[in-house]
Amino acid sequence: MRTWKPTIQSLFGLLGPHRSTRELDDAIGEIQEAMLDALGQAGTKGFPAVARRIMYAPDLQALWYLRGDLMAALAALHGEASARHIIEDISGQFHGLLPRGMATRPSPLGK
Repeated sequence: MRTWKPTIQSLFGLLGPHRSTRELDDAIGEIQEAMLDALGQAGTKGFPAVARRIMYAPDLQALWYLRGDLMAALAALHGEASARHIIEDISGQFHGLLPRGMATRPSPLGK
């Protein structure tokens, strides 16, 4: 029976694709900008806590989990169907940046 000996490469493989710090910082900035643009001025005034959490999110995982709060704010502003479409576009920006287990799954509700 073989035992698994972890190596640096195997551990990074579990964490997801390797990106440089600059690439990750750029991606975080672009996603934050997209989320804040989607919220708009009315959303920023109506949901200041959501806007603040997006602006000060420390990493991609935090932004990933903020999609639910953004969805709720957008649904209140524009309706659920429009909000879902916006969130799908934003979710696409995370492609290849997060560990495999954090990817979106197809919705059972259809499109």
